[in-house]
Amino acid sequence: MMRLPLRRSAPRPDPAGAKPVVVFLHIPKTAGQSVHRGMVEAIGEAAVSPVRVHSQAEPGAAQFPPGYRLYSGHIDWDALDTLPPDRFVFSVLRDPLERIASFYFYLRSQAATLDAAELARPERTGMRRILECSAEEYFFGGDAGWQRFVRDHYDNNYCAYFATRKLRGRAALDGLPEAEILARALAGAQGIDRVYGIDELDALEADLARVLGRRPRISGRVVNAGPGARATPRWPQLRALIPDPEKRARLEGFAALDMALMRRLGIDPATGNGPGGGPDPETDAGPRSGPAG
Repeated sequence: MMRLPLRRSAPRPDPAGAKPVVVFLHIPKTAGQSVHRGMVEAIGEAAVSPVRVHSQAEPGAAQFPPGYRLYSGHIDWDALDTLPPDRFVFSVLRDPLERIASFYFYLRSQAATLDAAELARPERTGMRRILECSAEEYFFGGDAGWQRFVRDHYDNNYCAYFATRKLRGRAALDGLPEAEILARALAGAQGIDRVYGIDELDALEADLARVLGRRPRISGRVVNAGPGARATPRWPQLRALIPDPEKRARLEGFAALDMALMRRLGIDPATGNGPGGGPDPETDAGPRSGPAG
């Protein structure tokens, strides 16, 4: 499978002392905690932006507060051009069906740790519903507001993120033909330096070594692993919880455009890895207060 060309090569540190900025566009449940931790160890905590989730800052340029070398997290990136032009911007993708299932089981495991009083809080609606509802009810029940939450978090997230440059930008694509959504997503993905498959973390390490001047330890690393064996596929487990064939097909549709995007980027989505294949180094990660894997 041929990979589309990068926008540019990974920059090298300037001998005069200028250091390129690194931006990791971390989509939830794509092994991002392992990537982030490796970069932090290589670059130092003081150089890392405190904005790790888009809701921690105002929209726009506030997602990229000045003075940091690493911006990494579930952040909106519509103001990316406010950063210095000497930068390296990347993201990591995995099998989108596995991402959906991993996110579902991660949230369910986190919800199970909360007591009744905490679950009753309005901001815990998602946690409460995931415990009280069947998988079918969780994904396809509820009112319009709940369905917006589901679509924002599960419905072809890769395409929505690259097309809108926002974590919860799915509504901006409502009513558009699928071909247009895919075209916008492809344009967004091609506008950054590299999109890696989950099995290409060795290549990511090599690219970051050129940018950071030190090779981070990412490949094979596990950070905050969730319940269950790492090698156990999650999608079959979730699929088994949805007996209605029509609803199963609808949920599979939440990954269809993302699979098409991955293929266009030269990443094989069939196993959740890039062209070379390989295990997912992190099936679940991330505390409730920060980025979720």
